[in-house]
Amino acid sequence: MQLEIKNLNKRFGNKKATDNISVTLENGVYGLLGPNGAGKTTLMRQITTILKPDSGEILYNGKNIWKNEDAYRGIIGYLPQEFGVYKNFTAKQFLKYMASIKGLSKKYSEGKIESLLKLVGLYDVRNKAVGKFSGGMKRRIGIAQALLNDPQILILDEPTAGLDPQERARFRNLISQISKNKIVILSTHIISDIEAIAKETIIMKDGQLLIKGAHKEILEKMEGKVYLITTNEESEVQYIESKYKVVNLQRGIENTEIRVISDTIPNVRNVQSIKPRFEDVYMFYFEIQDTREV
Repeated sequence: MQLEIKNLNKRFGNKKATDNISVTLENGVYGLLGPNGAGKTTLMRQITTILKPDSGEILYNGKNIWKNEDAYRGIIGYLPQEFGVYKNFTAKQFLKYMASIKGLSKKYSEGKIESLLKLVGLYDVRNKAVGKFSGGMKRRIGIAQALLNDPQILILDEPTAGLDPQERARFRNLISQISKNKIVILSTHIISDIEAIAKETIIMKDGQLLIKGAHKEILEKMEGKVYLITTNEESEVQYIESKYKVVNLQRGIENTEIRVISDTIPNVRNVQSIKPRFEDVYMFYFEIQDTREV
C-alpha cells in the first residue's frame, strides 16, 4: 500500500497553504507536526479529497485519487479536529446514521458497529445519549465512525486535544492497535503522542515540508545542539534568555537549570552537552514558547 504526494500546491489568497509538498507514505503511523498555520489541515483535506490542489497530484497505489474519487473515498477514514455529534442519538444510533451516510449495507453495519463499540470501549454505554459523553468518549465515537468502512487510510486531526492524560493514553493505545495494515496520519501539537506511536514524523512550516524521518534519525540531527546550563546568578539567567533559544527553565532552591538550543557551545560557565529530546526538535524549528517552570 502506498500513498504518494507529488508537488502539491494550494493557495488561499496570498498565502501558500501547501507549497510544493512531496512525500511518500506506506503502512504505519505518521505524526504530522507543526504550528498553527503550517498547512497540516490543508494537506489532510487534500488527501481526503475535501480540497483539490491548485497543482500537483496524489496517487494511491499508483492511481490518481481525483480520477476515481468515489472508489478512493471508500477507503478513507477521517476524524476532523472539530467533530460534531447529534446529542440526542445514542452511540449505537449515531454510528448507524453515519454508516447510512457512508452507503454501508445494514447487514454489514450491524456487525461492524458492535465490534467497533467494543474496540473503542463504548459497548457498555452504547444505548447512552452521545450528548452526555465526556470529551474523551466523544473522540472515541469519532474514531469509531472513521473506522466504519474499514479504511486503508486513516486521517486524524488533533484527536487528543483537550483530553486528560488517561484518555490520551487510551487513545494512543487504540491507534496503535488499529494501525496494522493501514496508513495512519496523526496531526497533533502534543509531541509525546507522536513520540509514543508514530514510526515517522513529518514536520511542516509555512506550507512546506521541513523534514520527514524516523525519530532516531531526526534526533541524530540535533546532536550537539542541546545544552544544560546551571547557574545561581539572576543576571546570567537574563543573559542566557536574551542570547539563546530556551527550551526549559527550572528554578531550584540553590540553582537554576536552563535547557537551551544552540549551534555552538554557549559562552557561559557550567554548561554541558545533553541528549536531545523530541521537544527540542520542535523548539529548534519553530518559535520558542513559554515552557518555563518557575
